[in-house]
Amino acid sequence: MADAGAFQSITTVGKRGPKPIVLALTFILLAGGGFISTFIGTWSPLGFFNSEHSGPVQRFQSKAEFVAIPQIILTLPGAQMRTLVMAIQIETTVSKKQEVQVLLPRLSDSFNSFLSSIDIGAFEKRGILEIIRDELANRAVYVLGKESFSDVLITEFRIQ
Repeated sequence: MADAGAFQSITTVGKRGPKPIVLALTFILLAGGGFISTFIGTWSPLGFFNSEHSGPVQRFQSKAEFVAIPQIILTLPGAQMRTLVMAIQIETTVSKKQEVQVLLPRLSDSFNSFLSSIDIGAFEKRGILEIIRDELANRAVYVLGKESFSDVLITEFRIQ
């Protein structure tokens, strides 16, 4: 009988069951979820120690200002009577907004001269909007300088 008891205790000690695996997987999932939530900015562990900030975390504070260029309407050459209508905005900072507004006539002239020189067949090609946006950004660099704006946004592009 003593031998049977020793054999029984050896088999029960070696068999643990699924409990440790479930605990390990739970721990890994919780740790991964905590990492992901802090990585995307939902919460910060340092917020527990910071007493001056009690409200929700402000993730993005935009310091961008947008300056609208007057709508550009061009008659396209060709047998059909078609017009190009574009609305463009310049993204800039608060400190450079006044400088961009002062140079709007030069910017409009530069954009108009570029758009009127585009071949009519180019408007039928795929990807023309990206090409126009890049070229308008290059012209804005010539007029405004690289530091005065961050992007050129085409908010309306129509061929009627």
